[in-house]
Order: sequence, then C-alpha cells, then structure tokens
Amino acid sequence: MLAAGAKPLEPFRKGSNALKAGTPDAGPEGPTALCVLRPRPGTSGRRTYTRTAAKRKLDSLGDLDRVEIAVSFAPLTGRGPMTVAFVFPGQGSQSVGMGKALAETFAPAGQVFEEIDAALDERLSDTIWNGPPETLVLTENAQPALMAVSLAVMRVLEAEASVDLARDAAFVAGHSLGEYSALAAAGSLSITDAARLLRVRGRAMQKAVPVGAGAMAALVGVDFPDVKPIAAEAASVGVCAAANDNGGGQVVLSGEKQAVERAVEIAKDRGVKRAMMLPVSAPFHCSLMSPAADAMAEALAKVTVKPPRVPLVANVLARPITEPAEIVSGLIEQVTGMVRWRESVLYMAQAGVTTFYEIGAGRVLTGLIKRIADGAEASAIGTPDDIARFKTARS
Repeated sequence: MLAAGAKPLEPFRKGSNALKAGTPDAGPEGPTALCVLRPRPGTSGRRTYTRTAAKRKLDSLGDLDRVEIAVSFAPLTGRGPMTVAFVFPGQGSQSVGMGKALAETFAPAGQVFEEIDAALDERLSDTIWNGPPETLVLTENAQPALMAVSLAVMRVLEAEASVDLARDAAFVAGHSLGEYSALAAAGSLSITDAARLLRVRGRAMQKAVPVGAGAMAALVGVDFPDVKPIAAEAASVGVCAAANDNGGGQVVLSGEKQAVERAVEIAKDRGVKRAMMLPVSAPFHCSLMSPAADAMAEALAKVTVKPPRVPLVANVLARPITEPAEIVSGLIEQVTGMVRWRESVLYMAQAGVTTFYEIGAGRVLTGLIKRIADGAEASAIGTPDDIARFKTARS
C-alpha cells in the first residue's frame, strides 16, 4: 500500500538505479518487494531499500513525516522484478467455434473441455463449438464457456511453451467473470469448481431482475469522472450506476431500464461521442444484482479457495490480493460492484508490468490495455497460431 500522500512508484526498468539498489529479502514466502523512501518536498536524496531494510531505516528515523513511501508489488526473482501480467476476458468476447482449433491441435486443451463437460454434466463444448449463437450467448453458458477457453489456452502454454505463472508473471487479473478464469489459472480454484460457480453465477444474475426491467449502456469517448454526474442525474428516475470503468474512454452503465435510457439521453446532450444501449439480458454489476450476490456467497461457501500462486488484482479493489477470505469477499462484492478495469491496469503498469497477455477468446482487453497504459505491450493468445507466435518470441 502507499502511505498517505505518497506517489505511485514509477515502473522498475532493467538497469535502473532502483533495480541495482539492494537484493530482495529471502523470507519464508520467497522474495519480497523493493521499497523507495523519498524525502519530503524541500529536501534532497532518494534511497531504495528492501522491505526489511526499509523498516530498519524508518525505525531509525522515528518520524514518518520525513519521508514518503512507495512500494512496488511486482514479485522479484534473481533477475529482478517480473514485468508480465496474464489477463482473462469477460462476457461479450464469446463466439461460436472458439477454442475448437485448440482442442483439435493440443491434447491438454481438449482435456480442459472434457473437464468442463464433466463438471456441468452436459456437453457445453458442443454448444461452444457448434452453437447455436443464441444458446451460447445465454449468461449461464457464456460464462463457463469463456472460462473453458481461457483455461484451455493456459494449459497449452504450460505444456507447449513451459509457462509457469509463479515464475513468469507478476499478476493475474480478469474482467468480471474473467476473475474466475484468473483464479483457476493461478491454482486458487479448481477448474471443476470454477465451472460450477460460473454456472451458478450466470443463472443467478439472469434471475435477479425480470427480463426487460434492467438495461446497460456504453458511453464512449468520455472519462470516468465525467460519467459520474450523468449517472447521478439519471438515478433520479431509477437505479443507474457505473458498472465497468473500462478505460480508453469507455464506461458502461447499468440499472433500471428507464434510468439507463435517461442516462443515454443526458450523455448525448452533453456531447458524449457515443452513447448506446447494449444488447444484454440483465443489468450486471449494480445494486439490482443483490440476489445474485447472495447466491454466490452461498455457492462460494461450499468450495475450497486456495491462495493463488500469483497475486490477483481484484476487480473491486484494483489492487493485488492473495488471502482466500479476501478473494471470496471480492468475488461476492463483484456481482454488484463496479469492475475497476482502468485502475487495475494502471496499478499493474505502475508496479512494473510492461507486457500483458490476454488469455482466451477475443482481443477486447488487449485493445483497452493499449489505450490505458502508455507504452505497454499487449497481445491476445487464443488460437494455435497465437501459441506458435508466443513460443517463437520466447525462444
């Protein structure tokens, strides 16, 4: 965490002074983060310490008002801080046929789809690969389907490209349902539990609000602070709140239909570049989803959640977490809370991540990341050709 008044630490770069200063602490949980102590304005000098050394220095100073503290959460190895994050897409990235070529080309991918089918006691893989589209797009199908494709890609990367998240990544993160994919990839949830949880989540979110009573809208070409007053004004006629702060000038609103429609009108009057209703079946990530949050609390209480091998940057917190209780709390809160994707990407970039891999179907997150984090490299991995390019790049 940053102390009050502290500025985010600039990303570490190979060969930088920050990287050269000190060696990571070797504690029982492995290397820890580096800490930078900056003098208050009006003084000079800056030193970089390991966490233990920083604590000793602060103890000797005795006066926290004399310094600002910034911490890089990027895990450290003998090579220095890792600069890679793996991110997982959410609903809207699905398409009929996704993952089929992977399963036909790589046995580990096919095994994932078999595990999903067994967990749900149905041939969801047939719907994923053959449709019809109106069945795949149903929330209860789309959510576990997208997770299946992401985990199939991950298994292939592990088998064919020797990817080890604990060694190769600083963070994992997922957009909405993608958070379940991220947790499964990092070993916090089993694939079976993740599939069943997403089936419960999809059905509960669909049932929470009668069809036609809720709606969502996308505002494009506007920053999040400028959307808040639009949502507040529209809320005079019903529930209306920001559901996704996606970054790159894109914010999604959710709530009661009349209120969201009112928000679109207000946005157009205020010169927002594009304001459009979305073809969704329910108003996700707003207070109307409270019944679904209750259902997820009950479902999550029945599964085992382990500490992930890689910190998860949580949607509702936009910071990394590893404690199972906090992960469960975040997954429950996420149902009604806003997805803070812009802040999550900025957090990872400020912590030293320079390369993002979107794992699974589509390229939505790849495009958003490039618009959010200046200079960051982002690419999608979801097909055999993508796997081949990734392997070539690593060799």
